[in-house]
Amino acid sequence: MCCWAGRASFKSFLVFLCCLYVSKVTGNLDDCACDVETIDHFNNDQLFPKLQNLLESDYFRFYKVNLNKPCPFWTSSSHCGLRHCAVKPCSPVKCIKISLCFQYSADANKQLEECEKEQHLGAVDVSLRWVLLTDEKKLYYSSNLDLTVCGSADEASPDSQYVDLLLNPERFTGYKGPEAWQIWNSIYEENCFKPYTVKRPLLPDSFRSSSGGEARKFYSWLDGQCVEKRAFYRLVSGLHASINIHLSARYLLDDNWFQREWGHNVTEFRQRFDSELTAGEGPKRLRNLYFLYLIELRALAKVLPFFQQPSFHLYTGRPEEDKKHKEQLLQILQLARSFPLHFDERSLFAGDEKEAAKLKEDIRLAFLNISKIMDCVDCFKCRLWGKLQTQGLGTVLKILFSERQIEALPMSSNQRPSFQLSRQEIVSLFNAFGRISTSVRELKNFRSMLAEER
Repeated sequence: MCCWAGRASFKSFLVFLCCLYVSKVTGNLDDCACDVETIDHFNNDQLFPKLQNLLESDYFRFYKVNLNKPCPFWTSSSHCGLRHCAVKPCSPVKCIKISLCFQYSADANKQLEECEKEQHLGAVDVSLRWVLLTDEKKLYYSSNLDLTVCGSADEASPDSQYVDLLLNPERFTGYKGPEAWQIWNSIYEENCFKPYTVKRPLLPDSFRSSSGGEARKFYSWLDGQCVEKRAFYRLVSGLHASINIHLSARYLLDDNWFQREWGHNVTEFRQRFDSELTAGEGPKRLRNLYFLYLIELRALAKVLPFFQQPSFHLYTGRPEEDKKHKEQLLQILQLARSFPLHFDERSLFAGDEKEAAKLKEDIRLAFLNISKIMDCVDCFKCRLWGKLQTQGLGTVLKILFSERQIEALPMSSNQRPSFQLSRQEIVSLFNAFGRISTSVRELKNFRSMLAEER
């Protein structure tokens, strides 16, 4: 806990307040039985180190993405001209190796065997055994089409390229201002089931806090919504908070002819999460981050049977490493399943089946629309991580919507599976959760730095 002496400077007082309010992000979370302290201990001491090690492997570090799609909703003025917004694609040699493993003709099984034989870098998941129709541009799967939350057009697009995520870390790029606010404003105002007459506590278009009355009206409206719509808003808010934590934790502190120094910017963190500077919104955003963590952790626990199938492989062409990485993956999923205070998804979409089905479809379409908004982000590196994390969260929702299909997975590889995940969904799922896990870990770092400044 921070202390404030009687003659401390005003800056010290702000540090005290920020540390105080960050430390107040404790206790039970809304709409679930878990608490912040349990998540901190589980993530920081057990899961985070194992997950980061897995994400550095070749299977998870390469992500196929189309960064050249035009914005479908408004005319973008120009792409970000800041050099830190640029994305470095993987080297031509590695791109060729990866691509060769994903070129499928009508004889998909033959191509699969050739890919494995040539040991090119890439990945083949069990779902390719059940291809119904293939051509050079599109790959159709035999099940779960109605449960897809995010579009997968990037996988088949000729404009897509593989990006090495380790060479393109999520960090501050200088992309901010009206263009960045427009993205989040569109997400919140048009996709979170909120009437336009209800104003959010912070207004992106004015860069000012709304009045206390408007904030009370907003939360009164939110509390009156069904648990599913409240959860959807909190997922979006939690994702927003996580991204802001990464921008604050990997901030460009110094840029000159000799070096670029990236590191923690405590001032930036305060501006985004200090209760006084955000009209009380900062702690709420951080609590939504923890809620998002619980939802994604629950999906990892639920999807374990899919990855336990003997026919599933994390294929990169190096059998010993592939076997090792699958074992690491299963250990992480077993650890996720052992978490003592999981979110109970049975509280979602309960009641009348027709109403629940309609609500589920409304949420699916809203999230699909959010994934399209990511193509309006002018900063290419921000677009990359925005697309990956929205697809990852979409995959989380797909898993939670597919409980019956996962439970019905066959024990034998000779039977047709009832649930599928593409390689793209798998890579985005684990990298997206890796971002959330890192955010929770970075909160610990910021708490320590704030305490040192007291």
